Amino acid sequence: MSRGLIVVDVQNDFCEGGSIPVAGGARIATKIAELVEQSAGGEYQYIVATRDHHIDPGGHFSETPDFHDSFPVHCVAGDQGGEFHPNFAPAVAGGKVDAVFFKGAHSASKSGFEGADEQGIPLADWLRARGVEDVDVVGIATDHCVRATALDAGAAGFRARVRLDYAVGVAPDTIAAAVEDFRQAGVAVSGDVPAQ
Repeated sequence: MSRGLIVVDVQNDFCEGGSIPVAGGARIATKIAELVEQSAGGEYQYIVATRDHHIDPGGHFSETPDFHDSFPVHCVAGDQGGEFHPNFAPAVAGGKVDAVFFKGAHSASKSGFEGADEQGIPLADWLRARGVEDVDVVGIATDHCVRATALDAGAAGFRARVRLDYAVGVAPDTIAAAVEDFRQAGVAVSGDVPAQ
């Protein structure tokens, strides 16, 4: 039995200075990089990362976004905003991350489980092929893509846990609602919500 770590969307556009910044994004990128460095080959047998990778996501991009289903333009494939944040990118470049899963080319696609690697292998299939049964989910944002990824992990049959101290969210009320969603779905929660 293997445990995997799923790092969700630690990208420039979701950190300070990006098109949809989440307060504390750069700080959490550093914390996650440290976790990855400490845990590779230890606590986690496999570490993967997800990336928003939009080509033409239709109504997901909007000039009048509702910030639930529609958002300002972000993480466009090939643009700097879609790259991993520089506080986290060295962990990927250094080989500590085993695979990257791209999501949302032609859809909203909040969940990492809607993504696939460069060979087109979906995240769930990749994890199962390596005997992963337990996954921890961290990243940006607790109340959006981390939420969707963790809930989909549980629905796909993985024992899922969200490590709140390695995730950052948009607002206290939506973070609290996400945590309640996790509990209702049987997704474990550990740690405390970091101060924004």
